[in-house]
Amino acid sequence: MTKNTIYIGLCCCLLSCGAKEEIKQEKIDWYGKEVTVSAYNSVSWQTQGDPNIAAWGDTLKPGMKVVAVSRDLLALGIKHNSMMIIESLPDTFYVKDKMNRRWRNRIDIYMGKDVKKAREWGRQKRFICYALPKDSITQTEKP
Repeated sequence: MTKNTIYIGLCCCLLSCGAKEEIKQEKIDWYGKEVTVSAYNSVSWQTQGDPNIAAWGDTLKPGMKVVAVSRDLLALGIKHNSMMIIESLPDTFYVKDKMNRRWRNRIDIYMGKDVKKAREWGRQKRFICYALPKDSITQTEKP
């Protein structure tokens, strides 16, 4: 059994046992990947343009469970509003932002205006699980 298989199973278990959101598991598949996880804030010197507006136009507010993804991860099928679980963190996060093109295999956790908290987080290798819609062509209908 690979590390990916273990973490994907763990993510599915966490979602079915402890997630706050109502998720229709039969309509999504979970995938896993190890990435570098850092943090960012709504401050002008960390962003381009308005620090409260994400790349897809969402307004960011402190306390939101949001991540920004490096653009290479978009090729995996991760997109705006994709659900994501980060190893050892209890919450489900949503993809609302994209990182600068220079970053690869990386996500940023949104930490509002708390720069100190973001610096304390630093940069860590973590396993993430992300949800993608099942392919409707290969999915069989249940009666």
